Amino acid sequence: MTTFQTTLASEATIEGIGVHSGREARLVLRPADPNTGIVFVDMQTGQRLAARRENVASTELSTVLGDPNGFHVGTVEHLMSALCGIGLDNVGIEIEGTEIPILDGSALNFVEMIDAVGLERQEATKAAIRVLRPIRVENGPACAEFVPHDGNRFEVAIEFPSPAIGRQEIAFDLEPETYRREIAPARTFGFMRDVERLWAAGLALGSSLENSVVIGEDDRVVNAGGLRFANEFVRHKALDAVGDLAIGGSMITGLYRSFRAGHRMNAMALDALLSSPDAFEVV
Repeated sequence: MTTFQTTLASEATIEGIGVHSGREARLVLRPADPNTGIVFVDMQTGQRLAARRENVASTELSTVLGDPNGFHVGTVEHLMSALCGIGLDNVGIEIEGTEIPILDGSALNFVEMIDAVGLERQEATKAAIRVLRPIRVENGPACAEFVPHDGNRFEVAIEFPSPAIGRQEIAFDLEPETYRREIAPARTFGFMRDVERLWAAGLALGSSLENSVVIGEDDRVVNAGGLRFANEFVRHKALDAVGDLAIGGSMITGLYRSFRAGHRMNAMALDALLSSPDAFEVV
């Protein structure tokens, strides 16, 4: 079955604060020509930055693209996840600031923004990276692998010593409706005991109970509204994985399976796959 590329039907704007910088940022998403991909544009200089793996500068706590001493865009994973999850291929993203707004800590607001303006089909077919043989990376107890599979499937598992999280697993085929309903609303999370350390490092300056699920010293969720899902933590890790793998530039036909993986492990697995010419083909 032929699947056509898509872009936005019209432009969309969204603004908010960055979770690490604590600074205001504004995005204007504009329709783009076929085969453009996802491209960030500095609103001040017009400098362009493609959302591709060769432009990944850091995967420490979040995914950062570009030159840290020049034009760069931080915390791109939630927006990239939303674009990939609903099947948006080509968009120019003008940015005022250096970090994508955290909004409510999930991808839901990005999905709602895109759904409000709609998608437009383009007369160009999608490309896909088809996994041909297993590729696996490990780092201590953490691991991630790609396995041949007829479809775009994720199997994600996490394990934390905190009773609030414990071991959680989720498996799903990446389809727009499944993504909207089951993955996009899951929020980022953290521990109250880590806050002072992160602040001292100049991170999490914009983090709050409005945009993060926070686990207190008593190993309980302190947010007044509680969780959106009983296993919201692993759903958010899956959301991150979708966004991190989208930086490969094309949808992936295969199974991605991970255990205790974060941004760095997702990037390591993607690099291992794309640096092994016999492990994939572009179709």
